Amino acid sequence: MPESPAGHDGRDGRGLRGRLGGADRRPPTAPGGEVEQAETWFLGQGLTYFVPSVRAGVRAGLRPRRFVPPLGGVALLALAAGVLLAWWSEDVSAAPAVLLSFVLLGAAVYALTVLRTGPIVRWAGARTLGSLRLLVPVTSQALPLLLVFVTFLFINAEAWQMTANLPGPLLWLTVLLLMGLAVVFLLVRLPEEVDRVDDAVDADFLRRTTRGTPLESAAERLLARGADPAPYAQVTGYDRANLILVLLVVQVVQVLLLVVAVFCYFLVFGSLVMTPSVQEAWTGLDDGINNIGNLSVSYQLTKVSLFLAAFSGLYFTVSAVTDETYRARFFASVTEHLERAVGMRTVYLMLRDEEGSGRS
Repeated sequence: MPESPAGHDGRDGRGLRGRLGGADRRPPTAPGGEVEQAETWFLGQGLTYFVPSVRAGVRAGLRPRRFVPPLGGVALLALAAGVLLAWWSEDVSAAPAVLLSFVLLGAAVYALTVLRTGPIVRWAGARTLGSLRLLVPVTSQALPLLLVFVTFLFINAEAWQMTANLPGPLLWLTVLLLMGLAVVFLLVRLPEEVDRVDDAVDADFLRRTTRGTPLESAAERLLARGADPAPYAQVTGYDRANLILVLLVVQVVQVLLLVVAVFCYFLVFGSLVMTPSVQEAWTGLDDGINNIGNLSVSYQLTKVSLFLAAFSGLYFTVSAVTDETYRARFFASVTEHLERAVGMRTVYLMLRDEEGSGRS
């Protein structure tokens, strides 16, 4: 039975390389039955929650008795560090800024290790960074209008007064708030992409999405027997969370790249056109502005640039998800992978049911 990992098929590989920018590197076909081969394929594609053994470990990691002690310890240490920093800097906002940052960092480390999201994040991040050229058409449409919009805010005295007078910790809390709003907005909208794909599952969908994968022959065999894929097509639970997380990482990496570009733009633009006298007048600071080392970039310019870059990230996130043109371009690089994952999962569940091993 000739079975080869997806992407090694000539026609399929060219399609993925065209969309994702680079060869579609997949692990070699694993020895054993079709179910085992499919699970190996899932692990190599950042679909770890599709594998029952991994899913069981994640369930165990989400039990309160498992995650409350380490995260509680991180929160206590962060609270102590925040209080000490607030006392030392005489800035009360330092305490919540340190606490929130450490709790988020601790939760991220726990998710990457215990909850097995590391392979998911690595796969999605690598695919995004490997297809940077696909971002050019999107940013060429969105960035000019965005820069015109935020540049008017940048050359506004009120924006400089507000941002320059914010304490560093409070500015960081504001940036985290804007980033959090962007993530929440994505988490509300991204499930629609998964629903759109799993609603389209039929016989032709399975043949197309399993072509060149370890389950290509299994799909043909099951469909020839008249098997109905509909009961297995709906993606729910941890599998659904896996796909949403892949889409989330792809979107977040793309937005972060744009945020970095906007931040660098304002640093360069501000160092050229915002003279020290103008910065002093607009910030209204009694002690004037402070440059970073020997650079012509001041702390105040850095703070304004950071705030506007974070605001631009939120603005661009909303535009990329709600505007149909941006939406199609953003998801073009992952649509094929999303469809292939749903198709493979459907055939995989049909095989497990056929073998009597259940679909846990």
